[in-house]
Amino acid sequence: MSTEAETTSALLQLTQWLSPAFPLGAFAYSHGLETAIADGTVCDAGSLERWLTVVLTQGAGRSDAILLAHALRAPDQADALSALAEALATSKERWQETQSQGAAFVRTVNAMTNESAVERPLPVALGVAAAALPLAPAQVVALYLHGFTGNLASAGIRFIPLGQSEGQAVLARLKEAIVALAEAAVEAPLEDIGGAAFGADLAAIRHEEQEVRLFRS
Repeated sequence: MSTEAETTSALLQLTQWLSPAFPLGAFAYSHGLETAIADGTVCDAGSLERWLTVVLTQGAGRSDAILLAHALRAPDQADALSALAEALATSKERWQETQSQGAAFVRTVNAMTNESAVERPLPVALGVAAAALPLAPAQVVALYLHGFTGNLASAGIRFIPLGQSEGQAVLARLKEAIVALAEAAVEAPLEDIGGAAFGADLAAIRHEEQEVRLFRS
């Protein structure tokens, strides 16, 4: 197989892992967005875009990107990275979100490959699985962030509700932020990890006691 064909095959593998069709159950999680929509903080395309931008660049998106980049470079450090990923979860539901999706990812990949990888938080699990792929780390991180943001945009489309065109336009406008964050994440030391998306964190905490819920986080 040529180098170009190997790269294309790896891209297809990564795209499959990050596809909405891959059984992670990502559609069931809103990352606190359901609470923000219910209380009117997010009510249209503009407010959804602002919310997603903060979560992506200052919240879990940034933390996940750095964790993923380090797992890609040093899969042998997966235990320490997993512990850090768990410690960074700002609420019970956020912890369940990354743990449950990571476990589902590992179980499915193990079933496909007859391997016995250990269940880990999603960004670390993906980094360990993708470490052997002949892809640039920034490319892997960018595709992960696009999937993460796309899932939240889909939650907004369903629950605000927005038209599909409006929702997809929001996601398209975040492309430059995703690329910039991915490039920064692959250069960032672990000491740079952290976030300041306090509104999203508080919304996730409040979601745990919300009486009527469509999403698990």
